[in-house]
Amino acid sequence: MKITRHQNRRIHVGSVEIGGGSPISIQSMTNTLTQNIDATVEQIHRLVEAGAEIVRVAVPSHKDTAALKEILRQATVPIVADVHFHFDRAIEAIEAGVHKIRLNPGNIRDREKVARVIAAAKDAGIPIRIGVNSGSIRTTDQLGEHLDEEHLLKLMLDELDSYIRYFQEQKFENLVLSGKSSDVPMTIDLYRAIAERYDYPLHLGLTHAGTILTGAVRSADALGVLLYQGIGDTVRVSLSGDPVEEIYVAKQILSDFGLRKFSSPELVCCPTCGRCQVDLPEVVARVEKELRKIRKHLKVAVMGCIVNGPGEAADADIALVAGVDAGFIYVRGERKARVKPQDMVAALMEHIEKF
Repeated sequence: MKITRHQNRRIHVGSVEIGGGSPISIQSMTNTLTQNIDATVEQIHRLVEAGAEIVRVAVPSHKDTAALKEILRQATVPIVADVHFHFDRAIEAIEAGVHKIRLNPGNIRDREKVARVIAAAKDAGIPIRIGVNSGSIRTTDQLGEHLDEEHLLKLMLDELDSYIRYFQEQKFENLVLSGKSSDVPMTIDLYRAIAERYDYPLHLGLTHAGTILTGAVRSADALGVLLYQGIGDTVRVSLSGDPVEEIYVAKQILSDFGLRKFSSPELVCCPTCGRCQVDLPEVVARVEKELRKIRKHLKVAVMGCIVNGPGEAADADIALVAGVDAGFIYVRGERKARVKPQDMVAALMEHIEKF
């Protein structure tokens, strides 16, 4: 079933379009010290190689914004400056030439300072992302009782509405909105409500989602529901550790829903059971690592038994059915080679290169 996208306005982050029916873009954020130019640029290049289309960098200090000009000179995708408490970091980032500002107005209480950032972004012609985060909202009432989800949701929407009204009073409409929580149902309800109220593009994501495992699952839960309902224009999967992994998870989510088709292989493998007589997880890990070097969309199957193996081999473009004594390579369901166990991965990659 084709997903009908939520209709809203379109903005530009450098050369990347967000909203208005444009392809859903993938973002990530570096975890290096931005002032460390070499490390930051190296990580940006790795993110781009994996498929990132927009990269955000933190600029908590003047040393960080001072590094932006050189980072921008070497970067090949639009760069977003992440600003929280210091409005002057936003001004410095805009002067350096960043393509977008991520601003938390709630952390800058002086509205005149926010107005100066808005004016600078307006002059530069770049957008600003604003949003609310459940972690920045008071979650207890005056008696210390935890607020229920409905009350908390209302507080978050009211705060976001106050931000938007202020930006509109400043005649600034070049906005992207977000509403994040680490709670999956809260995130879904919040973005649904935002999509109903406003026609600005939406940046999807959970805040501090977790490790690669828990963060990938939580992100797939929340983003999957929202994307299936046509909500969302750009995504960031937040994971602890190497941010490159965020890109692979985001690509998988978008690919599974048919919202993007990437020039990278699709890998399927059996879950293993008592019928499997090889260390299939080890084989799959090696194959997955090698497949990240391939820039073509094809379906690859790695199976470990004769029950599911032949069926998946027939359905995949290229398949490896691994056995204890030998491995078998299939191309479009036709068996092409019998190889020794120690040569299985190399043989599979050789046939993929020929495909």
